[in-house]
Amino acid sequence: MPAQNASPTLTRLGRRLRPPCLLSAAAFAPRASSVNVVLGSKVEPWLTQTLKRINKIKRPLNSVPQHQRCLTETLSSPNAIWVLSSLLLPKAPDAELRKDSNPLIEAIFNYQFIHLEAYIVHVDMVLRNEVAYKLTPETIEALIEYHKDVHCVDTKANTYDWPEKEQQCKKLHEDFVQAINKFVFRTHVSALEGLEEDGAGELLMGKAEEVKNNVMGLMKPLLPPPPRIVDVVRQPPLLPSSPAGAAIWSHSPPPSTMPAPIESWKILPSSPSVVSSADSTASIWATIGMNEMQLPSPPQAYSSPYSTAGLYYSSPMVTAPIPALPLPSMLAPQCGISIGYNSFGWDRYQDYATTM
Repeated sequence: MPAQNASPTLTRLGRRLRPPCLLSAAAFAPRASSVNVVLGSKVEPWLTQTLKRINKIKRPLNSVPQHQRCLTETLSSPNAIWVLSSLLLPKAPDAELRKDSNPLIEAIFNYQFIHLEAYIVHVDMVLRNEVAYKLTPETIEALIEYHKDVHCVDTKANTYDWPEKEQQCKKLHEDFVQAINKFVFRTHVSALEGLEEDGAGELLMGKAEEVKNNVMGLMKPLLPPPPRIVDVVRQPPLLPSSPAGAAIWSHSPPPSTMPAPIESWKILPSSPSVVSSADSTASIWATIGMNEMQLPSPPQAYSSPYSTAGLYYSSPMVTAPIPALPLPSMLAPQCGISIGYNSFGWDRYQDYATTM
C-alpha cells in the first residue's frame, strides 16, 4: 500500500514501472519487445540534447510524452545493444596454453576478448533515477562456456582431492549459471549521455571497470572442505598407585648400613674435619709439652662427597687425624695465666687489653 504523503502521479508511475521491470529483469527471461521508460513531469535539458543528436530524422521534442515516445522507440530497437565492458580471458586451461618465446604470439594464441554486451531493461527517472542493463544471451553463453571449460578446470587442478570434489565443482558451475542469468547492472540515468545511433552505447565515467569487477566476482573459487579435527588420544599420567607405573615411581631402597648418629655435644665446633670428645683432647694435652707444639696450617674447606645412589649424602671419610689449635678454655685446667707461650706472656694481658 503506498504511503499517504506520496503524490498520485508518483504512485501511478510506480505501478506502471514495477511489473515490466520485474518481468524483463528476471533470470532466463527473454528480451521484452518494448523498453519501459518512465519520465518525470519535467525533462532534463541533457536528455533533450542527446535525443536530438542520435536521431537522423528530426522529431518534435516539445513535451514529456514526445520525449518518452522517442526514447522508448530508440531503446527498443533490436540494434540497441550496449557494450558495458570487455574481458581478456584465456582460451584454454593453464596446462594447455601455448608456450612461445615471443610474448605477442602467446597473447594472440592463448587469450580472447569477451565483450559484455547488454540491452536496457528499463529507465526510471522518477523513483530511483536509474538505468538497468541485462546481458544478452550470446554474452551469457560465452561466459558460461568459459567458466566450464577454463575456470572450473583451473580451479579444480589447483586444489587437492577429496571425495566430494567432483560434485562440488559441478555445483560451482551450476551456481554460476544461475548468477550470470540473474545479473543486472544498475547505474544512474546520466549513463544515457553515452547513447549513440540506433540505441547503442557505451558506459562512461569509469563504469566499465565496475561492470568487469562485478562479473568476475561471480566466478567463485573451488573451496575444499575444512580439515577434520582429529581427537588426539593422550595417555593419562601414571600415578604411583597404578600397577603400570609402579616401576617408574618406585625408588631404590635406602642402604642397609647407615652411619651411627653422633651426639651434638661431642662434636668439636671449631674443627669440622676432626670428630673427637673432650676427654680425648684432655689426655693429649697431658702428654704434650707446650714447647713441642707446632701451629698447623689452616684447614682446607671441607665438602662432603655427593653420592647419587638413592639421592643420599654419604658419611664423611676421615683419613688421618689432623691436630688443631687448642682453645683457651681447654688450657685452664692444666696451666695458669702466667704460663708463656713461646715469647707471649699471659700475665700481661691487661696491658694488651688497654692498648687494643
